[in-house]
Amino acid sequence: MSRYTNDIDTLRQMLSQSIPMAFSSLVTIISVFAAMLAVSFPLTLIVILMVALSITVTKTIGGKSSVNFVKQQQTLGKVNGYIEEMMHGQKEVKVFGRETESKERFDKLNDELRESATNANIYANILMPILGNLGFLQYALIAMFGGAMAVSGFGGLTLGAIASFLQLSRSFTMPVNQISQQVSSIVMALAGAERIFELMDEQSELDEGTVTLVNATMVGDEVKEAENHTGLWAWKAPQADGSVRYTKLTGDVRFFDVDFSYNPDKQILHDISLYAHPGEKVAFVGSTGAGKTTITNLINRFYDIQDGKIVYDGIDISDIKKNDLRRSLGIVLQDTNLFTGTILENIRYGNLHASDEEIYAAARLANADDFISRLPLGYQTVISGDGEGLSQGQKQLLSIARAAVADPPVMILDEATSSIDTRTESIVQRGMDALMHGRTVFVIAHRLSTIQNADVIMLMEQGRIIERGDHEKLIGEQGKYYQLYTGAFELE
Repeated sequence: MSRYTNDIDTLRQMLSQSIPMAFSSLVTIISVFAAMLAVSFPLTLIVILMVALSITVTKTIGGKSSVNFVKQQQTLGKVNGYIEEMMHGQKEVKVFGRETESKERFDKLNDELRESATNANIYANILMPILGNLGFLQYALIAMFGGAMAVSGFGGLTLGAIASFLQLSRSFTMPVNQISQQVSSIVMALAGAERIFELMDEQSELDEGTVTLVNATMVGDEVKEAENHTGLWAWKAPQADGSVRYTKLTGDVRFFDVDFSYNPDKQILHDISLYAHPGEKVAFVGSTGAGKTTITNLINRFYDIQDGKIVYDGIDISDIKKNDLRRSLGIVLQDTNLFTGTILENIRYGNLHASDEEIYAAARLANADDFISRLPLGYQTVISGDGEGLSQGQKQLLSIARAAVADPPVMILDEATSSIDTRTESIVQRGMDALMHGRTVFVIAHRLSTIQNADVIMLMEQGRIIERGDHEKLIGEQGKYYQLYTGAFELE
């Protein structure tokens, strides 16, 4: 966050203050320099020598200052990041009694910031007095040499010309000193700019897909594109001959021999093949790290596979634009992120064009309407970003309502009920069952009670599917799923 606040602010100050002032000073320097040349070339040489000395001093001291300004910006980013992290996790800090350790860590980072800022400002602050004294020395040298030249009659200088040149030299020195004053600000801004450009140079997410998601309507047996929302979706695929082919979105998702790894050293998924027919509920169970969430991340194309193929309604997902692919998927996660605003606005986040009636219908579908209606201001109740005042179950119901108003044909439920109690789970589960009706659904769960009605249950272990089938079939096989269900084996 420091790059978006401190670094950008220092860059803004340089662009709005330092550079205009430096440009103005440069214009003054050029015009005064021309006037000095017209008055006396020998005395102008003295000024040039003193300016060269001033530039050398500025370069030497400014170089030392810039190193510390860069370090200051980096350390400031660390301090801000640590403060934000500790504020966000203050409950954990208190629960584990880590206040002292947290303060010691903050003191260490703050001392590093103080040291780098002190060093940077020491060099920056000694520059002006040195340049000021060099200006006085230049004034004295001009008076001495000018007086000597006037007395000897060299160059035809008069006392009036010397007085004029002395005034010009002061006018010349002042903008030079002003530019030197801005050196520290410019150096600090450039240090911040380096961090900003480093972030801007990060490679953006590549998207080479051409297939888009559009509203559709059926004309006989033919799929046609519609301008308004119809509740029916289609994939719009441009063809080589310039024509367009429409494929009705049904929610048919298939994996063919998929391998995946986050880094080359450790493969996460091995030869994964599966299919989800339209309207089916596919559940993944397995221990932590088995690869369940990774599969859903691959469907979203948060990551791209190394080998194999994933097909969505007969279309390779690498051919589908990522934004359109993700619009077709609704996600309910274990951790619910709410935004500061009314409950109505939080639900509408799933579909910014949804009417109030559509939001009320989504809340009723998610079983959230009951608790919302009992709030003092109902749907106009303002909540903070962390949902302060709402229980975990209520937050989860809002998350389900948000997914419902988006009306996606495919749903992904990732541990959506793992952090709530059994009684609340039954309420949330009813909301999710209503949401899942008629949609292709991928469910990740630790509680086997939530997936017994799944059409297909896949048990994963170390990135492989070791068992698959519905609940009755897996119980009948008396394999590892049977052991999990009867309590002979526990997920870790």
